[in-house]
Amino acid sequence: MRRADRLFQVIQILQSTGNVITAAMIADELEVSTRTIYRDIQDLMANRVPIRGEAGTGYILDKGYDLPPLMFNEEEIDAVMLGVHWVLSNGDPDIQRAARDVLGKIRSVLPKDRQELMQSARQVVPQPPQQAPIQISMPMIRRSIRERQKLEVIYRSLSGETSQRVICPMIVVFFQNIQLLVGWCELRQDYRNFRMDCFQQAQPLDQFFSRSDFESLDSYLKRSKESQQAEKSG
Repeated sequence: MRRADRLFQVIQILQSTGNVITAAMIADELEVSTRTIYRDIQDLMANRVPIRGEAGTGYILDKGYDLPPLMFNEEEIDAVMLGVHWVLSNGDPDIQRAARDVLGKIRSVLPKDRQELMQSARQVVPQPPQQAPIQISMPMIRRSIRERQKLEVIYRSLSGETSQRVICPMIVVFFQNIQLLVGWCELRQDYRNFRMDCFQQAQPLDQFFSRSDFESLDSYLKRSKESQQAEKSG
């Protein structure tokens, strides 16, 4: 790890902790010696980063300190690029456009040597099989999830049965060639998984919900995972 990257991570750790943290704890997280962290903190303090504390007691970063412009190390850039390429291969046009915008914003604040790391391909995301077309607006679905807004939908199951429902949308799950919307179905009074390509219509309602109104989503997902594992082992 470059020293500049390590200094940046020391600041990030101090900022995210918000409390006194010892040099030994920072050293463990960054996998370096405690002596190295002592030197790093002294250098940061000498450069007017508002760190208070002393060896043996711990250090704290004053609130309100702004980090310098975005800096990523090599692994972090690889992680960003992998995520963006996955979205470009699997997402809908609107979120693909957002992913390209993210790249543009990151490039605009990175030093030149970091920008070059974004140009060279080190990971490849295979193009998934052709997905069935989704007829409803994915930006609207994501907005409804963020704002916890109920949806009135017309859903056509794979067996051909059509039903009208009110759904409290929770999360979108991506598989290799399909996307599922997990939500609370008022018709069934339970969580259900809906294939995105089976929605015929979807309209936000002027009704909102709280997750506390229902069984824990985490509990439902855990039960679903255990059920799938049981089916595979059986």
